[in-house]
This record gives sequence, structure tokens and C-alpha cells, in this order.
Amino acid sequence: MADFDYIASASRTISMERDAVDSLLQRLAEPFTIACDTLLQCRGRVVVTGMGKSGHVGRKLAATLASTGTPAFFVHPGEASHGDMGMITAEDVVIALSNSGNTAEVVTLLPLIKRLGAPLISMTGNPQSTLALAAVANLDTGVEQEACPLNLAPTSSTTTALVMGDALAIALLEARGFSAEDFAFSHPGGSLGRRLLLLVDDIMHTGDTMPLVPPGAPLRDALLEMTRKGLGLTGVIGADGQLAGIFTDGDLRRSLDHNIDFQKASISDVMTRHCKTARSGMLAAEALKIMEDARINGLFVVDAEGRPVGALNMHDLLRAGVV
Repeated sequence: MADFDYIASASRTISMERDAVDSLLQRLAEPFTIACDTLLQCRGRVVVTGMGKSGHVGRKLAATLASTGTPAFFVHPGEASHGDMGMITAEDVVIALSNSGNTAEVVTLLPLIKRLGAPLISMTGNPQSTLALAAVANLDTGVEQEACPLNLAPTSSTTTALVMGDALAIALLEARGFSAEDFAFSHPGGSLGRRLLLLVDDIMHTGDTMPLVPPGAPLRDALLEMTRKGLGLTGVIGADGQLAGIFTDGDLRRSLDHNIDFQKASISDVMTRHCKTARSGMLAAEALKIMEDARINGLFVVDAEGRPVGALNMHDLLRAGVV
């Protein structure tokens, strides 16, 4: 065993599976188009079924379809024969996976699927199998040889089925015009969901938690307001209620460099006018981009009239998982 060449074995396996996937390109023809059209016209759900390793691939296919705009779920063929057929309706489309196309547990379901009137799409390695001939479209995922040196363990065949399933899901995604925002709705707990769904309104500090001072306020009062609110900034609000400027920790450091008299200076003397702001209703990810582009750590959220309605800083975005 010490002399066994693991790299050579792995290289052979990868090469065989790569060649098997490449061969799928020659088999993308009318059945694939029929399968896509059938799935797009489905008024119910897509029901995926398969036994053994094909079942594992089927579960992944159902999950991929469901997360990319095609409602789908997996039904184990053995359980379907013992009650779970009730999960399938005439409005559904069934996708059945079997490398041989003659898997007993799957073939047993064919009369029931036909009786329901649900269209059947098969994914098999044998276009002349029972399952393939019963389907409105058969997607040929056959391989000349498994990567397993005994040609027994499903390896290349499961890889081609997995890739064909992905090709099917992505073709449907593109045909539906499925967007990143749509994807985020299916993944609200993920980082993409947070970036695409979270608004500044969901995380900003509002009301009394906003650090605000009037334009004539002494600088020392502005510093106290910054300390109390703990956001590293304070807004300067004008008589018209609009945001007149902002003073931040960075401005404080610059004021020290210019020997500002903190006892006598007014906030108007040191504030930054025409500051960067976010709009109410803006995505938190957009606010993050404003902050990154301007190299600032916080900003105010204003309404259509320029009045401050909230404030947030980089720590808020970090806590919300946007960064």
C-alpha cells in the first residue's frame, strides 16, 4: 500500500468523469427542450424521485430547482408505494432518475403516474429502458464506463446525472428571468439574502437614538452627544429640519491637528457640509457601498426632503451580516 499511486488513481477518476460530462454536450437535443417546456408549463410542483445513488442526486436536483424558481420536492419511490403517492397530483410533473431505467421501485410507479395524468420526464443511462420509453422526454445520462475500476459503483453515471440536473435547473432559471433578488427570497437566512433584502430602515438608529445637534451648538455639546449615542458621529440639523452637516470621529482628529479651541468653537465651524447620505428604503448593501467608496464609517439616512430619519455605522452593517 505504501507504493500505491493515489495521484494516478485520482487523475484517472477525474479524467473519466470529465469525459463523461463532455459527452453530454452531444446529447442535448429535442428531448431536453421538451423537458424544459413541460416543466415551465407545470401548474403544480415538480416531483423528483429515484432510488439509491440516483435518489441522492434527485434530492439535490429537487433542492436546486426549488431554490431557483421551480417549486419542487423529492419523493422516495419506496415510500411512494406505501402512501406517499398521495403527494403527487395531476397538476405536477414527475422527474424520475435511474441509470438502468429499469429500477423496480421506480418502474412500479409508472402505471400510477400515468393514471394520474402527470407528465413524466426521465433521466436514465438507457434510452430504450422501460422508464425512458414511458416518459414524454428522456434525458440520456449514460456513460461508457464507471470511474470505478470494477465498473460497479455509480460514479461517472451519478456525475452526469448531477450535471444534467443542473443544466435543466439553470435553463429553467434563465427562461423564467429569475433574478438575484428572487434567489435571495429563497435564501433569506444566507449572506446573499441579507445583502439583497435588508434595508437601511431595518438596522438604522432612529428617534432619540440618533445623535443630532443644532448648527449653533458648541463643539463640546456635539462631543457629548457623540459620546451619549455611541455611533462615532453626530448630525447637525438646520432650522428647516434638513441635515446641514455631520461631525465624526475623523473630523475630531482633524480638529485636534488644527488646534481648534474646543471651549469656544461652534459645531458649524468644524462640521462637514454636503456629507454623504443614504435614502430611506435603500438596501443596506447600497449604503455599505457608499461608505466604502467614500471611506467613511457612518452616515445618516434622510427622507425625500433631506431630513434625517436614521443613522448607522459600519458596526451596524457588520452585526446585520451585510459586510
